[in-house]
Amino acid sequence: MATKEYAFYPGCSSQLKASAANYLTSTNAMCKTLDIRLTEIPDWNCCGASISYTGASELTRHTLNARNFALAEKHLPGQDVVATCAACWLNARESKEKLDVDRGFLARANEALKEAGLQYQGKAKVKHMVEVLIEDFGYERLGQPVVKPLAGLKFAGYVGCQTNRPFGIADESFENPMYLDKLVETVGAEPVKDYDQKVTCCGGALAFSEPEKSQKQIRDIVESAYDHGADMIVTPCPLCQANVEVYQSEINRKQGTKFNMPVTYYSQLMTVAYGGTVKEAGLDGHLIQPKALQELAQKAVAKKAG
Repeated sequence: MATKEYAFYPGCSSQLKASAANYLTSTNAMCKTLDIRLTEIPDWNCCGASISYTGASELTRHTLNARNFALAEKHLPGQDVVATCAACWLNARESKEKLDVDRGFLARANEALKEAGLQYQGKAKVKHMVEVLIEDFGYERLGQPVVKPLAGLKFAGYVGCQTNRPFGIADESFENPMYLDKLVETVGAEPVKDYDQKVTCCGGALAFSEPEKSQKQIRDIVESAYDHGADMIVTPCPLCQANVEVYQSEINRKQGTKFNMPVTYYSQLMTVAYGGTVKEAGLDGHLIQPKALQELAQKAVAKKAG
């Protein structure tokens, strides 16, 4: 039996072969080292993050999450629901708050779920993977499996907005959350402690509807990382990772910049520090290659083989 077991909600972007599949790959490798078992919630559905922009009813959106909770309670009783995607976690947390506080709304949601033979009982907690790492393990324990410290690398911890507002991570400042910095230190790297874009929004869905506004945000995020001497940006959010990585080339084309800043996940840093390969860390799935991290992973494997 694993040290910790959780009902895993991968979400649309972080599932196998999706846009953030490398996030899932590195998360699985990280969890294997930490003896965490993630069991995917059977027949899970979208968290409703997208339909909330298109005028879906409040009941529809929250019932989608209630169905996921009910499935977890039915098939994986006693296990907390864990998401790696910041948007999924945010939407799920919002739904749980609504369902657990408003008994009338809960009754309406369960009336809808009855058609599928399900009922949400309010037993499952909802956590982001970073909450699992910080609250259920702690930094000292997370540092114990490190066999290849990421010494010499400097990371700008880009938290973004969705894991920070309105709920945030327990005991963290909304203005200057430190958990990414601490995770970076835990794996032997150097965090940018005065990174001024830490909690700004990457523009989210504005990347499609109002690209100029979104790209202004992204430019500020990347430029500040360069200004502070960062080798890479690290984030807990698949949308932030995608936006900040993908649109650098567009900004370069339009504005004459020469951005080429890799954007990684905390789970990739941890996997490499734990001795994982480039493939295990999902470092082969980037548009902007995190070459310094790839080289460390390759050295770790060569040392292990020798």
